[in-house]
Amino acid sequence: MTEASGSSGPVALVTGGGTGVGRAIAEALATAGYRVVVTGRRIEVLETAAAEMTSAAGRPVVPIRADISDPASVKALFAEVVSRFGRLDLLVNNAGINAPLLPLEEVSFEEWNAVVASNLTGAFLCTQEAVRLFKAQSPQGGRIVNNGSVSATTPRPNSAPYAATKHAITGLTKATSLEGRAFNIACGQIDIGNAASAMTQTISKGVLQADGRTAAEATIDPRLVGEAVVYMTGLPLSANVLTMTVMANQMPFVGRG
Repeated sequence: MTEASGSSGPVALVTGGGTGVGRAIAEALATAGYRVVVTGRRIEVLETAAAEMTSAAGRPVVPIRADISDPASVKALFAEVVSRFGRLDLLVNNAGINAPLLPLEEVSFEEWNAVVASNLTGAFLCTQEAVRLFKAQSPQGGRIVNNGSVSATTPRPNSAPYAATKHAITGLTKATSLEGRAFNIACGQIDIGNAASAMTQTISKGVLQADGRTAAEATIDPRLVGEAVVYMTGLPLSANVLTMTVMANQMPFVGRG
């Protein structure tokens, strides 16, 4: 059964939408008029975040639990979105984790697999289901925004699993963009530098630099990322932001420190 009338607007699904950058993106989309579904593995976190975002945005945000690294769970997630809303217009592949900061030879197989499953396999599985749906629905088409990272091209020390998966996301973005052209599917990527969240809370206190120093780095409000995603998704499907970098201007990324 589709969602009751009285709620209108395009439908967006944000993975990892209960916390951090994902929550900021979800709230920005809801405020911009999207009917937003947030998903993640912890239903209590999702329900609390959805209730708070609903209050802030003035329109319902729907929590649905799913494990995006599990194909069956992803299929069930998309089936529920279609059951509730009848279609999907936007997928934001945001969910991701990091491994402990270790030299690559000390990263365990389990740690590597966990990062790959969340950051890459999950994005691929969700992209697969979104593309199938975008092709089949009427009107045909939709948009995907992948959460990349400046780490894809400029990694931090001791972050091989994270950097490798974010580099792979760039390839997934371009492949999806290419294959989606004929079906009115647009796919872009936002590379984020130091948005303040639980994953980056140590950055402002001090983090290892490439030259061996430990130094504090500037961060940005994650709401700025949400605003950037709203711009990307507000374009007609005939246009696409393939890549966008949103970063703290004072962070040691551009140039040599």
